[in-house]
Amino acid sequence: MTTIDQRLRGATVQERAQKTETAELGTFAPLIRGAARQTGDDVAVRSPYDDRLVAVVHRAGPAEIEAAIAAAVEAFQETRRLPSWQREQILGRIAVTIANRKDELSRTIAPEAAKPLKTAGLEVERASFTFKVAAEEAKRIYGEIIPLDWIPGTERRVAHVRRIPLGPIVGITPFNFPLMLVAHKVAPALAAGNPIIIRPASQTPVSSLKLAEIVLEAGWPEAAIAVVPSSTGDAAPLVEDPRLAMLTFTGSPAVGWALRARAGRKPVTLELGGNAPVIVHADADASYAAERIAWGATVQSGQSCISVQRVYVHGSLWDSFVPDLVARIDALRTGDPLDPDTDVRPPPTESRRGCRKRSTRARGFSPAGPARVVSTNRRSSRTSRRTCGCPVKRSLHPLSEWFDTTT
Repeated sequence: MTTIDQRLRGATVQERAQKTETAELGTFAPLIRGAARQTGDDVAVRSPYDDRLVAVVHRAGPAEIEAAIAAAVEAFQETRRLPSWQREQILGRIAVTIANRKDELSRTIAPEAAKPLKTAGLEVERASFTFKVAAEEAKRIYGEIIPLDWIPGTERRVAHVRRIPLGPIVGITPFNFPLMLVAHKVAPALAAGNPIIIRPASQTPVSSLKLAEIVLEAGWPEAAIAVVPSSTGDAAPLVEDPRLAMLTFTGSPAVGWALRARAGRKPVTLELGGNAPVIVHADADASYAAERIAWGATVQSGQSCISVQRVYVHGSLWDSFVPDLVARIDALRTGDPLDPDTDVRPPPTESRRGCRKRSTRARGFSPAGPARVVSTNRRSSRTSRRTCGCPVKRSLHPLSEWFDTTT
């Protein structure tokens, strides 16, 4: 059994053996047609930081998945007819409510994703802004008029092009931004008049369930949004069912392309990560670059599609830049995500002990000590910052080795 399996199966194994343990955020269930459906298939969501019980979440089974799909298909007949002003008002209310509940939502994200409060707060702000933008865009869904008088006999003929709602949409979201990346699925769907079903990451389902409650409070039709935490097997109809008009997925390339192959003829959008180098050239503000790289390489413990992965530094800056960057990374504070001063948290996909063992074997890092330059040769230097035993590894290279800097 993997570390993640052990963490998620806690309610059926550990929790019933430790009945005195109380879930910090409470008990949650799939949300379908505006109601929570307790299924009895409950799993424990535990903090990756200290393994405390964050929440108990009931998982949707085949019956709940079918109910969510049927509700979305039915609701489309209503949402497709909602005027743009009404969609704009609903989305605007969602944005305001998220902003007003920033502290609560930050303190939901922080324990379930082990995300520091300061970055959890930024995520809430971004989610609110996403709905604000969607509210504005709901009134900008324009059409076109195309002249068709191209040949004799077609005088005064024109084509009117309209953009219309697509239909029920499924969004599958990852663990690393449990509120913001759900907002990226939900807000555009609502703006265009589509129902949506969210299948959140099993490690971080609570934020999406709270967001769905906010969406319903704002006046969105009850049948037109569902959140269904579920096993991978039970979620298969969300990918394969032809009644669903679109699938949107954010996660790993291997999973994303596999889902695309199973989705049939429906449109699929995939956000599968990034490949993010930074170039620090001779005319750069080296101090500012070091500050931003230290942040960009370690935020979310590097588990972000836009994290800094490689840094190419001009040779003239190398000797001063590398110590500055290492010092900045070394100054980052790790620890309890609920501590307002914490900068870096442990990755939620690994236990701290398991991550330490694998990292020290793979890279030969010492279990002690904070940031360090592992190799000091000019060809390649690697810095690491221990995040509760989980190093964030990023590579540094002299720029002159890849480019002729004289041109």
